[in-house]
Parts: sequence; structure tokens; C-alpha cells
Amino acid sequence: MSATMASPVSPARAALLANRNYRWLLGGGLVSILGDQFTLVALPWLVLQITGDSLALGLVLAVMSVPRAIFILVGGALVDRHSPRDVLMWSKLVQFVLLGLLALTLWIGVLQMWMVYGFALGLGLATAFSYPAGSAILPRSLPPELIRPANGMLMSLGQAMGLLGPVLAGGLIAAFGHRQQADAQGLALAFGFDGLSFALSAWTVAQLQLNQRAAPAAGNKPGLLQDIVDAMRAFWADVPLRSVCLYFAAIAFFVGGPIGVALPVLAQTQLPGGAASLGLLLAANGAGVLAGMTLSGLRPNWKLGTLGLTMLAIDTVCGVAFLPFGHINAVWQGVAMLGALGLLLGFVRVAVFSWMQKRVPPAMLGRTMSLFLFIIMGLAPLASAAAGAALRVLDPAALFMASGAALLAIVVIGALFTPIRTVDA
Repeated sequence: MSATMASPVSPARAALLANRNYRWLLGGGLVSILGDQFTLVALPWLVLQITGDSLALGLVLAVMSVPRAIFILVGGALVDRHSPRDVLMWSKLVQFVLLGLLALTLWIGVLQMWMVYGFALGLGLATAFSYPAGSAILPRSLPPELIRPANGMLMSLGQAMGLLGPVLAGGLIAAFGHRQQADAQGLALAFGFDGLSFALSAWTVAQLQLNQRAAPAAGNKPGLLQDIVDAMRAFWADVPLRSVCLYFAAIAFFVGGPIGVALPVLAQTQLPGGAASLGLLLAANGAGVLAGMTLSGLRPNWKLGTLGLTMLAIDTVCGVAFLPFGHINAVWQGVAMLGALGLLLGFVRVAVFSWMQKRVPPAMLGRTMSLFLFIIMGLAPLASAAAGAALRVLDPAALFMASGAALLAIVVIGALFTPIRTVDA
């Protein structure tokens, strides 16, 4: 890898910490991410406490995720039409109100299941606007040379909060005992904490000073649907951007499905320890992703020739590693492999995300990032469903081998038939 060696405290890192906008982004983002982990733990537990029905839990999660996937393109259009700061701030305030009401109705004992569906729908719609706004706000807040170091630090610390948050949330709920009323109070506090985190994060977003851009005259603004169509056309016309996004989505499909579905089956059938082994494997992968994101931010100049060649090389390693992965018979083998793969994937995730933010014009950034998120969100459940269906006819070893072969085929297609290998920052 070619690299520019940095001092113990790199100039980019020092510039980041000295940047007023970044300090607001970092503080508010970390508080919000930590709060989100409380709801991710508390909401499934709440539904199971009320209904004891896994189908009801699946419906609640679907009520959150489907409207988010549908309306995220509208959210991206509003971000470009107005301001990522305004859209992000108001979406966070909406989530503060919804979570506050959920906590209150739970605390006083009047919450019913139909209300839970309503809260889930509202939260899903709010995130349809906050996701593209959050993706578009960083390039409008920082100079281009700080975007990748900023993403590296934000995403790695967010990953750390993702590892720490569920432990804290579970501890808070468990601290109130196992009686139904005590659980209700613990769950209410968890939702209340997340609500307050959104209020604080909205305040930090309001402090940002964004780079200004020219807006179209009020009489010349097209409709939202036309905004989305224009973004799709621009996305398709930008061959390198289109190639990278579709390539990234294809890789995520053949990595996410096996990790999410086949790995638990493998842990149950082939490894000693069962659920404990699965926890160690997932923790190793999460820790690897955290390390890779941190490294990508600290060493943005590390690459094999170009960014595109680096992506292809890393995905080749992942494909080769997947081929024998299903034959592991010891936890330490899986921990070592998933930790290393997580490091590589975390490194390239920051690099690709930063490249997209710098390539897309600010006036199109909200819509373009929402389109990318729309593709990824749409493929995630399909990947899980496909892996689950495949496991009806294949064992985990065969599925991991097939996924590894598919990854290698995607790398070959990307290298030979797309401009990915020439893509660079």
C-alpha cells in the first residue's frame, strides 16, 4: 500500500478536533447513536412483553422499515430542496416527541398494542428524512480534505456505541427486576433516554454553520417527484458512481445474507457453546469493523494504486475467506476470520462513503445518498430471505462457499467490465 506516514497526532485529526462544526456533529451524533441502541433493545422486548407473539414483533419492525424505505427518496429530495440541517433537526424533534409519548404512556400504564404500531410507523417515517439529511450534512459542514477523516472517526465511534449501547440498555431494563410493572418502568426509561438524546442532538444540529449553495428561484422549483427523477437520471448518467454503488450493493448482498442467517445456523450446528459462540463471532466482526473504520480515517492515503483497486483487492480477500469458512470447527477460527474481514470491510466502507460525498454535487447529495440507502435497505431483507431459502437445500458450508464464489465473480465483473478499477479519490 502506498501511504503518507503521519505523526502521532495527524494534521487532519488535529484540524478535525479544532473545527467547530465537527465538534457539534461528533457530540450530537454520538449521543443520538447511543440513544438509538436503547430503543433497538427496548422495542422488541416491549412487543414480546405485551403479546408474547413473534409475528407481532415482525409486524412492528415491518411497520417501521417499509415506510422508511419507501419515503427515503422523498426525504432526500426535501434535503436538497431545503437544507440538511433543517430536515435533520426537525426529524430529530419529531422522534423526541414520539419517544417521549411512548415512554409516558408506558410509564402510566395506558399503552396498548395499536399505539405501538402507531409509534413504530411515526419513527420509521422520521428516519426516512433523517437518514439522507445525516448523510448530506457532513460535506456541507467541513472542507473536502476533512471528509474522510471525519467519516472514519464518526463511523468508528458510532460502531463503538453500537457495541456498548445494548449492554447499557439491557442493564437499565434488568435493573428494574422481572415483574411486569418493573419491566414497564425500565422500558419507559429506555425510551425516554432515547427521546432526550434526540432533543439534545437536534440542538447540536441547530448550531452548525453550513456552506452555502445557490438555490433555484422559487418559481422555477420542480415538484418533488421530478426532483427524484432528476436524481435517478444523474445517478445513472454518472458511470463511475453508478458502478461503485451497484457493485457495493452486490457485495453487501452476498456478505450480509450469510452473516445474518447462515452464521447462527453454523454456530448452532458446528461450534461448541451455541449462542455464546455466536455472540463471540458477532462481537469479533463488530470489533473488526470498528478497527477498520478507525484505520480508514487515520490513514486516508493507504491504498493499492487507486481506491477502486483497493476495493477489488479487499473483496477478493473476502471471497477467498468465505470459501472455507463454513468448515470451521473451533470458535477461535471464526473469531480470527470474522475479525480480519470486519477490519477490511470497515476500512473500505468509510473510503467509499467519503468518495461518494465528495463526488456528488451538493445540490444533488441528499437525493443521491437517499437513492444509495434505498438500494441497500431494499437488498438487506432480500439477502436474508435468499440465504434462508438457500439453507433449505444447502448446509452452511455450501452456502458460504457459494457466497464466496459469487463475491469473486462480482470482483471479476467489476474489474473487467466497469470503470471501478480507475476510481480514485
